[in-house]
Amino acid sequence: MKNLHTVAFWLVIVGGVNWGLVGLGNFLGAGNLNLVEKVLGSFSGASDLFYVLVGLSAIYLLWGRVAK
Repeated sequence: MKNLHTVAFWLVIVGGVNWGLVGLGNFLGAGNLNLVEKVLGSFSGASDLFYVLVGLSAIYLLWGRVAK
């Protein structure tokens, strides 16, 4: 379970940084700073999977906090 927690933690961190960059790019008018799209390119299925995993990781971490 510790490995799952670690993976979930890092997915949420990367997802949060990614959305921060998206917001910053839009705010500053710098265009699309979506790191996931830049890394995964045009593989929309892979980026969709990444976003689903980030969401599931957030739920997992939240559930772990609420259950304590």
